[in-house]
Amino acid sequence: MVEALPPLSREDRDTYGRMGTTMEWFHNNFRNTWKVLYGACSSGKRPANMSIRQFLNTGSEFAHHLTMHHTIEEQHIFPVLAQKMPAFKKELELLTQHKQIHNGLDKFEAYIDDCKAGKRDMRMDELKDIMDSFGTVLWAHLQDEVDQLSVDNMRKYWSLDEVRRLPM
Repeated sequence: MVEALPPLSREDRDTYGRMGTTMEWFHNNFRNTWKVLYGACSSGKRPANMSIRQFLNTGSEFAHHLTMHHTIEEQHIFPVLAQKMPAFKKELELLTQHKQIHNGLDKFEAYIDDCKAGKRDMRMDELKDIMDSFGTVLWAHLQDEVDQLSVDNMRKYWSLDEVRRLPM
């Protein structure tokens, strides 16, 4: 039988929830940008008042920011969390999801770059197909990480003093 953890004060709950809250903020930015890009691809029309250049730049920024986010996680955050949390170990799901995401994200970025360079015409249906190749795993991953960093899950692995010293 698993022993129930004692109730937390508001301050302690906030301390345990700091990483999850921060991660959710970053992930919501990725979700929102994805929705703009994918919505345009699905409808075949860019958002009103968004030029093709702005659309392509939004795609480039999305790819760049997501790559940078994952690089920081893999080099600075996950190794620390993996000391106590199995989900963050190299061979397990969260890092495997990063690899699956980047298989599609690399194609996405190359397509956007080719369009920006004039090597190909931008076709929303083609970009949508590329996004479909990694969208499901991306969305699952964005939620899985936040779930792993939830207050209740963090309490299973870390003391209050330890969680205060965690990066991020």
